[in-house]
Amino acid sequence: MSETHDVPGTAALAICESLLLALNDRNILPEHEILGILRDAAAAHSNDTGADGQAELHEAVAALINGIILGGNSVRRR
Repeated sequence: MSETHDVPGTAALAICESLLLALNDRNILPEHEILGILRDAAAAHSNDTGADGQAELHEAVAALINGIILGGNSVRRR
């Protein structure tokens, strides 16, 4: 059985990562601000109460964003 992928979500992630890299490459946003954006996004999902019935989704999103931060995918390490 084939697995269904979240094509819109994957596309949005790729676009956002490219935008963050471009903003950093052109010295529009420094690395610490980009990491701050990512930390804020992760915290928003980590702190979500799950009242919308999507607690697992919010936990997974926070984990993915934190993985991006740890992996250095959002900024080019100089």
